[in-house]
Amino acid sequence: MKTLSLFLVPFFMLFTGSKPATEAASRPATVVAGGCAIPNTAFQAGEKVGFTVGYSVAGAFVPAGSGSFVITSIKWNGRSVYHITGTGRTLSSYEWAYKANDTYETFIDVETFQPLQFVRNINEGGYKKYQKVSFDKTANTAITNEGVFPVPPCVHDVVSSVFYARNVDYNSLKPGDKVPFSVFLDNEVFNMYIRYMGKETINTKYGKFKTIRIQPLTIKGTIFEGGEKMVVWVTDDANRVPVRVESPIIVGKVRIDMTSFQGLKNPMTALIKKH
Repeated sequence: MKTLSLFLVPFFMLFTGSKPATEAASRPATVVAGGCAIPNTAFQAGEKVGFTVGYSVAGAFVPAGSGSFVITSIKWNGRSVYHITGTGRTLSSYEWAYKANDTYETFIDVETFQPLQFVRNINEGGYKKYQKVSFDKTANTAITNEGVFPVPPCVHDVVSSVFYARNVDYNSLKPGDKVPFSVFLDNEVFNMYIRYMGKETINTKYGKFKTIRIQPLTIKGTIFEGGEKMVVWVTDDANRVPVRVESPIIVGKVRIDMTSFQGLKNPMTALIKKH
C-alpha cells in the first residue's frame, strides 16, 4: 500500500493501490468515460460533509475517528478554483491505540476540472509527512520536492479523484461497466477504474438512503485484501455524496459513514427517512 493515511485511507484507497500505469495498461478494460473536462453537477463551494471512521473486529464495531470534506472557491494564479480540504483525526478515546491528524488538499480548476496543486500533511503515531505536488497541465508534468515527473494529460490526485467520481453519469452505465482514470501519487502514475454495480437502498445511523453502489479497484497491501472488495455507496441523486464506504482488511472490516452535510449543490432527494 502507498504511504497514505491509515485513517483517511478508506476514502483515498478508492483511487490508489493499483499497479503503476506501465503495468496496468496491459490489462483489458471497458472504457466508458474519458476526457479531462467533465461537467460539475454534483458539488459547489460551501459544501461540507462530515463522516466517522470505525473498525469491525469479531462482530464488534469500534468508532475510531472523524473527519470532513470542505469546499471553498478561491482565485489561484488568476484562475477560479475549488479548494477542497479533507481532514481526519482519531477520537480522543482511541488515541491510546493510534493517534492521527491528517490533512489533504486539492486545488481544482473550475473550467477544466483538473487539479493544479495537491498537498498532503499527515501526522500519524509519530510519523510525519508533508508533500506538495504542482501540476503543469501545459507540459503534462507533476513537480514535487523529489523532481519533475511526466503525467498523462487528464491525471488526478487522490482528492480530486473523489470529486471526479461524484460527477460520473452512472445513470448512463450498465452494471459491470468500468470508469477508468489515472492518478498521480508518490511520484508514480496509476491507472484506476471504478466498477458500477447498480442501485441499492441502505440504512445508516443517519438515515435510509437510495444509493448507487460502486466498487473501486485496489490491490493487496499492508491492511487491505485487494481486488474489488471495497464497496462505496453514494446518494442516488445529483449530489452523489458518499454515505458509506466498507472494505475488508486483514483482520475485520473498516467502515466510513456520512454523519452530516450542508451547503449541497442540489436537494438531498436520496434521503428516504432520517433517523
